[in-house]
Amino acid sequence: MISIEEFRKHAHQMVDWMADYYHSIDKYPVKSNVNPGDILKKIPDKAPQEGEPMSEIFEDFKNIIMPGITHWQNPKWFAYFQANSSYPSVLAEMLTATLATQCMIWETSPAATELEEKMMVWLKDIMGLPEHFEGVIQDTASTATLCAFLSAREKTSNFKINKEGFSGKEKYRIYCSTETHSSIDKAIRIAGMGDKNLVKVEVDEKLAMKPENLENAILEDINSGKKPLCVVATIGSTGTMAIDPLSKIAEITQQYGIWLHVDAAYAGSALVLPEYRWMADGLEYADSYVFNPHKWLFTNFDLSAYYVKDKDVLIRTFSIMPEYLKTQVDQNVNNYRDWGIQLGRRFRALKLWFVLRNFGVVELKNRIKNHIDMVQELIIEIKNDPEFELMTENPLNMICFRFHPGSINDETTLNTMNEKILQKINATGETFLTHTRIGRTYVIRLVAGQTYLEKEHLQEVWQLIRKTCYDILKNE
Repeated sequence: MISIEEFRKHAHQMVDWMADYYHSIDKYPVKSNVNPGDILKKIPDKAPQEGEPMSEIFEDFKNIIMPGITHWQNPKWFAYFQANSSYPSVLAEMLTATLATQCMIWETSPAATELEEKMMVWLKDIMGLPEHFEGVIQDTASTATLCAFLSAREKTSNFKINKEGFSGKEKYRIYCSTETHSSIDKAIRIAGMGDKNLVKVEVDEKLAMKPENLENAILEDINSGKKPLCVVATIGSTGTMAIDPLSKIAEITQQYGIWLHVDAAYAGSALVLPEYRWMADGLEYADSYVFNPHKWLFTNFDLSAYYVKDKDVLIRTFSIMPEYLKTQVDQNVNNYRDWGIQLGRRFRALKLWFVLRNFGVVELKNRIKNHIDMVQELIIEIKNDPEFELMTENPLNMICFRFHPGSINDETTLNTMNEKILQKINATGETFLTHTRIGRTYVIRLVAGQTYLEKEHLQEVWQLIRKTCYDILKNE
């Protein structure tokens, strides 16, 4: 085990390596090209009996681990979604790891609790969220959604299910669009309500939930003796960045007394720009709301901002007070272990504080607007290219498209060709893209929002896409 002097020496070496990594990150292949089992073979089957030098461990990190890393922070990352980092966020994570504090209640780290409380106020102000919202940091949006379902369940049952369990007579129903994230499906299972009680509502040509279909599904369930429990509206679906008509959905949930949960995990960061707050019209009627600063607000994973209209429902759902956790200040502070699933909690608020202060609101707005503007310019370019087809209209920073040369109209052939295109692009290591399906159509997704993305990175990748498409067409 290293001494404090050795710790200082190796810490300096690793910080230098970290700075070098960020300086040259766009030189790394974005997607790791190792084969399954390659890393596994290089790691011994058993832990060492005697301690090994830190210098040797660090060399193995560089030689064994790094080849198997997919570089999410590369500015040519355009896959899935952004899971952004930034220099101030990394520095805060270093301090968080050093302090190694456990932030379950106020008394175990007063500064962590009170900084979290204030950061939720800052975010609410920056994003123009309803004033009555009260927030807490969760690890991910998946956890926040589960908290919403459990809170809705307990409020509707008058908190009986926590005490007595399901009677089998509840017949609760949850509604979302067919484009909603798979975390909804997982949460309904964990909450004990079952897949068959998740109602997937049809979407329109923009892949947004149809309010009239939602209301029809609710009425049908009421008439058949079922109990509508919660509606999930999405601001920016994962597959296509579809935006549900929140205001109309809120009118329906208000009319029928149903919990409204709004999932803005990715696109919620765009609310920093006032001109995009139309997406959140009706949010004041939501019972719960989540978005992820760890996606598009330049803050290291994991940090999800979860807001509720009534914190008492949240706390009553999750609060358990064993004797060993009682303190004399419980009535005067927020004990955030009562605001969610976890008892143990990391000091996540510190990295958000560093990011918001170091960037400032103006720079946050500039970066997100630049990302959107870059994508919208490329969308125009794609629209003007007769060999490419834009598959959805999106006002933010995602493009769903496919290569569709005029000589090919067979859908199976087009699907196969676009899948080959995506595989060949990713095999270069120069970028990373992913796909989705709209109906039966194979669609390539491009999401542009990495912290240090510049226009030239996007243009380089677009030229790579075009070249790959035409190379494959020649060989068809």
